[in-house]
Amino acid sequence: MTAGARTEGSPTPAPATAPVSALAPVSAPAPVLVDAEAEAGTGVRLSAAGVAARRALLAHPALLLVGIVLASLNMRAALASVAPLVGEMSAAFGLSATASSLVTSVPVLFLGAGAAVAPWLGRRFGTERVLFAALLLLGAGILARVLPSVYALYGGGVLVGTAIALLNVLMPGLIKRDFPDRAAAMTSVYTGAMITGATVAAAAAVPLEKALGGGWEASLGSWSLLAAVAALAWLPQVLITRGRTGRAVRAVPAGGARPVNVWRSALAWQVTLFMGLQSLWTYVLIAWMPTILADHGMDRSTAGVVFAFNNLVQVAGAFVVPLLAGRMRSQRPLVVLVTTLVAAGYAGLMVAPVEGAWLWSALLGIGQGGAVGLALTLIVLRSGDAVTAAGLSGMAQTVGYLLAAAGPLAAGALHQATGSWTPPICVVLVVCATALAVGLLAARNRTV
Repeated sequence: MTAGARTEGSPTPAPATAPVSALAPVSAPAPVLVDAEAEAGTGVRLSAAGVAARRALLAHPALLLVGIVLASLNMRAALASVAPLVGEMSAAFGLSATASSLVTSVPVLFLGAGAAVAPWLGRRFGTERVLFAALLLLGAGILARVLPSVYALYGGGVLVGTAIALLNVLMPGLIKRDFPDRAAAMTSVYTGAMITGATVAAAAAVPLEKALGGGWEASLGSWSLLAAVAALAWLPQVLITRGRTGRAVRAVPAGGARPVNVWRSALAWQVTLFMGLQSLWTYVLIAWMPTILADHGMDRSTAGVVFAFNNLVQVAGAFVVPLLAGRMRSQRPLVVLVTTLVAAGYAGLMVAPVEGAWLWSALLGIGQGGAVGLALTLIVLRSGDAVTAAGLSGMAQTVGYLLAAAGPLAAGALHQATGSWTPPICVVLVVCATALAVGLLAARNRTV
């Protein structure tokens, strides 16, 4: 399949390009468009040097797969490792419930802010380089959070959120670019690895604190090692693609059609709101689930294990729901399923938090995992072409995470004001109802 293209700032269309499989050597000094696939999630096409680098990269698929898995393990670990330790962190700095919620809300806020610049960085420096830099930034942010300063605690959260945003936005595009025939399977791999990282981080937070004998700082800081290992695994990808030129051309939809402005599409906003609302209920749990259980009398270590179980169960939902969604013309039944499961789990936490903790954790986990998998799948299914998909992904993650950032902060403030977890949970139940409404609209068999 070939597609027309135009250079940035010029209305003159460039000649149609040949498929990658039909490439011939190019000797012209100017950048020549030779690749029929867009650069990972950035909306640009590669030059001759870029295609050569990409071919070299794909000659080592095992190396690439290891890099993807290790990077994905980091996508939630730095966030999930905080929740079981929030109580001690708050005590160490004398933080109120509202201020404590910022420990989680600040990274989520910058998940949205970072998502806005990720495509530009990918265009400017190349996907592999940005992913490598993001992992280094993540490790630095984790270490900054354990410095003896409340400003470093929040500043480190800014770095952590920005780094994870870059990983979130660029990883799906990289998978679509390099594994086009196995995109669904690879999406399951990276999503599963992401949730596994969160599970291990949540379960190990308190035991690591005790084993290392250094308080919460040692436990939290230890996750910088995982980021360092992942960065080391990505270094070969950076070296392989070092010849990639930054002079590329912006892609346009097939046939030279005018690119869709997703910001003016009602359907795009419905997909975006579903992404944001399901992220909101997830990050409220990441921030407060162990605290809710501990406040009702559960041992702190046990609360951490229940929280880890919640993350583990998410793997099932995240794997199965996208596969089902791809086989259905309308995903409305799945929207009803995941929102109902999450609402039931939250209602259980309000009525019998300790007695039914494992059951509520399971219901929430399946619903959460299914919801995030469904949200990511809807971005692809509701897009008419790859360029629109890249634009919708950036919009959904930018707006969605900015919306989600309000969740932990609002829940903490409401709990502080009322002295009870019932009002915050009631608000989340309203969020579930709203997600159901917009999700039913987003799940219709239409494209942006």
